[in-house]
Amino acid sequence: MMGTQYKIKKHKTGKILGIFKRPEKRLNRSAAGNTLLFILMGICGVAMAMPLVMVINNALKPLDELFQFPPKIFVRNPGLENFSDLFILMNDSWVPFSRYILNTIIITGGGMVGHVIIASLAAYPLAKHNFPGKNILFSMVVLSMMFSWTVTQTPQYMIISWLHINNTYLALILPACSFGMGLYLMKQFMEQLPDSLMESARLDGASEYRIFWSIVMPNVKPAWLTLAIFQFQQMWANTGSTFLRDEQLKPLQYALFQIGAGGAARAGAAAAVTFIIAAIPIIFFLICQRNILETMTTSGMKD
Repeated sequence: MMGTQYKIKKHKTGKILGIFKRPEKRLNRSAAGNTLLFILMGICGVAMAMPLVMVINNALKPLDELFQFPPKIFVRNPGLENFSDLFILMNDSWVPFSRYILNTIIITGGGMVGHVIIASLAAYPLAKHNFPGKNILFSMVVLSMMFSWTVTQTPQYMIISWLHINNTYLALILPACSFGMGLYLMKQFMEQLPDSLMESARLDGASEYRIFWSIVMPNVKPAWLTLAIFQFQQMWANTGSTFLRDEQLKPLQYALFQIGAGGAARAGAAAAVTFIIAAIPIIFFLICQRNILETMTTSGMKD
């Protein structure tokens, strides 16, 4: 049971003028309304979790259950035969499967880290400095987010060809570093930081780079962790088929999709492929989500 709350009224000189009782706040929601709200939330939760439940169960189903009609959601005789078939198909590839994994680490890691750093460096002057053309530059960034990827695909391919980095890792990493959504997110978040932090650091003789790395980036950790999640999911789903021609440069997604496209004979391996493709981004999201929630509870600052 909550105790009675009081409010202390003070004069501008600091003298206490009196103590007044705060009016108690009462909730207007009824028990029936709360019950209906929980039911609706439960229905939405089941609807959102059902695809993931089916992916997990399909990966554990034997072939006879995969082709069963009408299909069953839950597996009856779970096993790991689909993963063993996938492992055999991986070993039969003429390119070592470890090469696909290395390519994915380079492409995903380079695109994610590069995007976070470049977006943060570009957002800092837009958020905390005044210079001619600032509003025009930010308007161009916002305008760039209105175009879908299919509209910019042809100009992007032409730029990559002019730079002579086609069929290289940079063909996938460089476009990922120029995603406008990341700059917009970082700029909006940096504007919430009090200017007194930067001003006190400048009085102590800190350079702008020192202020950026030692003060700004630690305080906007929730923003760049969220940006890292989005970029990781985008880079993980990239097969590299547009810019990469050599098989030795293809990422893991390309190899998994090729295995899953083998028809009915590879239905079990395809189910295992779907599980792996979905599991890695979810695990990465859960790890970063915990850090984001912990940071948000401790980084609230007011000027």
